[in-house]
Amino acid sequence: MTQSPLPCDVLIIGGGPAGSTAATVLARRGLDVIMLEKDQHPRFHIGESLLACNLPILETLGVLDDVAAMGVYKPGAEFVTDTGEGRLSFPFRYAIDPQADHAYQVRRSEFDELLFRNAAKAGAKTFEKTRVTKVTFPTPDAPLVEAKTDGENPRFFTPRFILDASGRDTLMLRQHGKKYSDLRNNKAAIFSHFRNVPRAEGEGMEGYISVHLVKGGWFWMIPLPDDIMSVGFVGDHDSFKNHGGSLDTLFWKTVQSSPSVRERMSQAEALAPLTTTGNYSYKGNKAWGERYFIIGDAFGFLDPVFSSGIMLAMQGALRGADVASAWLLDPARGRRAARKAERKTRQEMRLIGWLVYRINDPLLRYFFMRPKNSPLRMRDAIISLLAGNFSPSWRIMLPFRAFTAIFAFAKRFGRQQGKNA
Repeated sequence: MTQSPLPCDVLIIGGGPAGSTAATVLARRGLDVIMLEKDQHPRFHIGESLLACNLPILETLGVLDDVAAMGVYKPGAEFVTDTGEGRLSFPFRYAIDPQADHAYQVRRSEFDELLFRNAAKAGAKTFEKTRVTKVTFPTPDAPLVEAKTDGENPRFFTPRFILDASGRDTLMLRQHGKKYSDLRNNKAAIFSHFRNVPRAEGEGMEGYISVHLVKGGWFWMIPLPDDIMSVGFVGDHDSFKNHGGSLDTLFWKTVQSSPSVRERMSQAEALAPLTTTGNYSYKGNKAWGERYFIIGDAFGFLDPVFSSGIMLAMQGALRGADVASAWLLDPARGRRAARKAERKTRQEMRLIGWLVYRINDPLLRYFFMRPKNSPLRMRDAIISLLAGNFSPSWRIMLPFRAFTAIFAFAKRFGRQQGKNA
């Protein structure tokens, strides 16, 4: 027997950090919220490193103390090279306009479940193991959502508004838009959890994420509770295309090619088989349409060298919640809010993307590993971005733009010198 469609104010596709954040906020506003998650929490996920600017959002959601209890205290990030620069730490406490002086490293299985259950406590109706298969618009003002729960007949929902937080499934882009792979940043990742990998060296460095910049890509090393280290290699297209062996062979060959990574991984014991994901970076042609808005990874994803993913997702979720609220009050007002929110999301991605797109450039690595704080606090401006301040004030943008201008001048001057040589 076919069930009658279940109505609601807002239906959220996906129960990750973006979906759960939006669900909590909207439910607290008194709206009837349904959130559909395709998996069962807890489930494995990478992206375990939070940023300092996540903390005010977590406090607003009421889960900051829980995250602190489950996570590893993270005072900042360190970057390591084998080309003479060595290692350099970027402590969050030096950020301009700081929102917090630390963050946390978390197991995503625990973190995501915490946020999901918190949304339910706030009043959202949550469903797990329920995959959205189709979104149609029988009329422009009446979305119809079809979902499938394991072993059951399809279920139908008639929300007044939809937030797509489906992550890399990019459901609304696939069905009602376009998804473009980022050819400037076409990368893939190989990763797992390990034991017997030492944490960053130095007093107070134990909780730092380490980013090892190597030829053709970079490694992350994220310390997790119980002496577990999340380790992954993100490589460019050539790193994978020109390799003839298995992915395991590629991973360990790349480990051995970097003296700093090889030393830390010399006694590593994998706790699970290596996993890979491709088409790492992408973005959509649009973030909204009639009665829907796309948030988090469902709209776009950048190379996570600066751990920007969860911050972008949760910040985007707050904007998405505002769009939904505005739309339900007045569709014209909602459209204006959607246009503004999309512009803001794209601006944030472009800002951090400037560094992401150039991180494999030897000249950028040279400047990045030798940051100058005088004049204008250029180093501290970079730290502010690394802390997750993607909507910065002029106090951050002025020194950061000075940094980008110096890089551009050196790049152009270097090319000209090469031509004249």
